[in-house]
Amino acid sequence: TADREAAPAVTALARELAGTGALGVATRVWSRVPVLPAFQEALPDVRFDPMDPAAADAWVREATGGLIGRLPLEITDETLLALVNVLALKARWEKPFEAWQTHDLPFTDAAGTVVPVPTMAKDVPVADAWTVGGAYVVELRCASEPGGGPGARGRLVLGEPGAGAGRVLPVGWAPRAEGVPLDTDRVTIGLPRLTLRTRVPVTGQLASLGVRLALTDAADFSGLSREPLAISDVVQEAVLKIAEEGVEAAAVTVVAMRAGSAPRPQRVHHIAFDRPFGIVVLAGSDDVPLFTAWQAEAPVDPNA
Repeated sequence: TADREAAPAVTALARELAGTGALGVATRVWSRVPVLPAFQEALPDVRFDPMDPAAADAWVREATGGLIGRLPLEITDETLLALVNVLALKARWEKPFEAWQTHDLPFTDAAGTVVPVPTMAKDVPVADAWTVGGAYVVELRCASEPGGGPGARGRLVLGEPGAGAGRVLPVGWAPRAEGVPLDTDRVTIGLPRLTLRTRVPVTGQLASLGVRLALTDAADFSGLSREPLAISDVVQEAVLKIAEEGVEAAAVTVVAMRAGSAPRPQRVHHIAFDRPFGIVVLAGSDDVPLFTAWQAEAPVDPNA
């Protein structure tokens, strides 16, 4: 059945993502109802524990290195099971920004307000910048961990003025082969230091993803527990920090379940991320997006 096929696929994907340098991937389940042994055995990398909200909060803090302090939703007496997934990345840039080049420069937010923000600057290889459909993409590589897999890659995406997240962000995970190289000898960028924090209730979006019965009393989670269960809430909280030395990011997703029923002068191309732009962090080995963010307001300085 689908549930038996899904378990090895979930385990394989988690292990593949964990091969990205400096990326931690973990899943844990807290439950008030018995979980079938066969379900637990099918997920050897997932730990199952009795329901304990305080322990869940402490685990989230530890797993995210303190970036996220607790579960993004409240565990109540009606919460029979909570599946918590964590992605956490703390990586150095392969070539860090020089702090002395950081200066306050104007940033124009989505409302048109201009605010001075600390903005980092550096050269990037010409091959690491391209255009797709009018948007600029710049790729910043993270350093590999000693003995680990390839480092993650951060892609900065600057769309045309006024272009929204829905149009710009997908450019960040589009195949690189779709890009058009810049006709220049040198590329420089200006990138604000920033901290982004979002909390998104995903429950209302599940129907558009094809998940409908799981939210109703017609839900069938008999492969998980003999108790009738249905999804009550899905919430994700994410934090992204970008600074001179590197990138930190963490995401916690909770699925809560209720009872159911050269020689010549150089041409320089400067890309200033001084208005709303997108950020996509990709796994080291492929173009799977680990984190995505849209900076519409003036960035919050992580060093402030």
